[in-house]
Amino acid sequence: MTKWIKAEIKKIKNCKKNLIKIILKAPINKFIAGQFSKILIKNKKNKKNIQRAYSFVNPPSSSKIEFYITLIKKGKMSSELAILNKKSTLFITKNSYGFFTLKEIKPSKILWMFSTGTAIGPYFSILQEQKDTKKFKKIILIHSVRYFSDLKYLNKIKKIQKKYKKKLIILITISREKKENFFHGRITNLFLKKTFEKHTKTKMNKKNSHVMLCGNPNMVKEMFNLLKKHKKMTKNLRSKPGNITRENYW
Repeated sequence: MTKWIKAEIKKIKNCKKNLIKIILKAPINKFIAGQFSKILIKNKKNKKNIQRAYSFVNPPSSSKIEFYITLIKKGKMSSELAILNKKSTLFITKNSYGFFTLKEIKPSKILWMFSTGTAIGPYFSILQEQKDTKKFKKIILIHSVRYFSDLKYLNKIKKIQKKYKKKLIILITISREKKENFFHGRITNLFLKKTFEKHTKTKMNKKNSHVMLCGNPNMVKEMFNLLKKHKKMTKNLRSKPGNITRENYW
């Protein structure tokens, strides 16, 4: 049975029309970087509970609980989050869930992290925590957004990159507009052109790499199929370790 606890809302920041950052404080149990929690809000009009799952942006070692959330037009939870304030009542699960963690991945030479939009959140949690990152000699994070204005967490990306120095390479692609110093196009198309491999001078294959996919379900599905077809990679399972760890973000 799910155990819900009341969370104190410390900060709400509207990063963009459809993107908000929420910082909470609550006595939740220890989680593993990459996992997600559930948030519950009671609709004031019909008194019905609305709950959704969101990945932690903060590392487990942090005392604050942080989420980046994309607001969906006419979405039930999004409508509630759009009018949220510090006096609002919000609940969070005591425990956290999910297997999108480095603990579930065997050591390899290169770890590739692919994300779209706010699905970069779990990678922030993983990279800030740093636990288990020693299992990889090189980490390459590839993040895709539609427009440059969607990069409201660019400063956080730069801070994390400084911490890892040359071990971490971060590549950002913007799919719907061209911007200097950024890649342009969809992740899948750039993958097929081997743009990321050429730029980093790093070959991706099933012997030296593990790939994590998180974000838009279409991107995750397409990339998963492309990795199977072109790199002969397989899904990572506890019973049968593979090269691909995936998680849809909605």
